[in-house]
Amino acid sequence: MKITELLLLSDENIDPDVVSYLRSQGFDLLDVVESDWEGMEDEQILDKAHSQGRAVLTHDGDFGTLAIAAGKPFTGIIYLKPGHIKTEFTLQSVAALLEKVEVVELPFIIVVHPGKSGIRIRYRQK
Repeated sequence: MKITELLLLSDENIDPDVVSYLRSQGFDLLDVVESDWEGMEDEQILDKAHSQGRAVLTHDGDFGTLAIAAGKPFTGIIYLKPGHIKTEFTLQSVAALLEKVEVVELPFIIVVHPGKSGIRIRYRQK
């Protein structure tokens, strides 16, 4: 599936500017804050996303732990690391992701993080 065809669920730690940017790129994105799901446990968010065929977009590494270590079902996880940083960096990270990853196979985990030579992207299929 093309990455641009993914259905996304943004975690409460994703800045509204990032949500707006992804929507402007054509993503079908459901936002935890806009949906009044703030404060929900990560496991519940992961369940909601999976039941709707959505990948979770987050700054929270706990989603990967739930999916891999705890074996919880998931559609996809896009982990923007490190979390809770400047929105400009997050937007650069998302732009790099969209430029470098064209196709994904479900379920997947993508980790986007800074490296010595720029933004690095790791892609893992379950």
